[in-house]
Amino acid sequence: MNILITGGAGYIGSHAVKYFKSLNHNVIVVDNLSTGFSDSIDESISFYNISIHNVEELTNILTKESIEAVIHFAAYSLVNESVKDPLKYYHNNVEGGRSLIKAMINADVDKIIFSSTAAVYGEQLKQPIDENATLNPTNPYGESKWMIEKILNSVSKVSTLKYVTLRYFNVAGAHHDNSIGERHNPETHLIPNLIKSTLKSNKAFTLFGVDHNTPDGTAIRDYIHVEDLVEAHALALDYLIKNKESNYFNLGTENGHSVKEILSMTEKVTGKKIKVNIEDKRPGDPATLIASHQKAKRLLHWQPKRDLKTIIESAYQFHLKEETND
Repeated sequence: MNILITGGAGYIGSHAVKYFKSLNHNVIVVDNLSTGFSDSIDESISFYNISIHNVEELTNILTKESIEAVIHFAAYSLVNESVKDPLKYYHNNVEGGRSLIKAMINADVDKIIFSSTAAVYGEQLKQPIDENATLNPTNPYGESKWMIEKILNSVSKVSTLKYVTLRYFNVAGAHHDNSIGERHNPETHLIPNLIKSTLKSNKAFTLFGVDHNTPDGTAIRDYIHVEDLVEAHALALDYLIKNKESNYFNLGTENGHSVKEILSMTEKVTGKKIKVNIEDKRPGDPATLIASHQKAKRLLHWQPKRDLKTIIESAYQFHLKEETND
């Protein structure tokens, strides 16, 4: 099957490219490399360095490559940055997503897997969160993803377009062969920053908020291994092809871990003590986000297989290799 992956040079996108290629799909990548890395893309992959805002060029690629389905990862994804610069997020995530959908309509491509987020739920009293929870994002990043969900729903009612929206909880870890892993510049994600604190002498880890409404005062998140996540995308595409109906699913493990618990596990895996600086919690950060994945288990036949220790071990091995190569 000919599949276009937007954002395929990014963290999750590059893992998806590798996985779909292993399933013998013909994968084409579009990425403007604003946050991705060209060395994450295998030389055998057809790669277009363009912006998803370019409707005409996207339409031409979709047509020329005979694309049958799109997996859309290309987006900015930093909650704190979205609070500080909301227009950047609405322009890139919403307008960029709209342009991609427009190009798909132009090229008669009728299947899309959309990378959404648990941030569409905002603060929820009931945990774990299932797909029937009220959508109430508390930051522009979550808002931008929710807007694309609404656009897809509207467009699907007046066209042949069908979609599966996947709402990720906290994605972490690296590929089991250490070839690709999590790289951001600047790095804001918890596990890579903890690991980097163990690899660089005198580098302290900044812990944002010890006064959350949680048992130990630090934020609780549901961490899912990136390889479990991309496997769900293949099952979502199978679902779309088989059922020809749109749907939406949470992707998480149903297990919540606090920042302090992650810190402790990272020290255990690396065998190193981490120096910690405490700062105020960040605006827009919910105290707890834990997924219910029962719907994905029932309809996609998906079950996460890798635990927190595996996530941190795989990330550590990747960053250790990166540090050695620098």
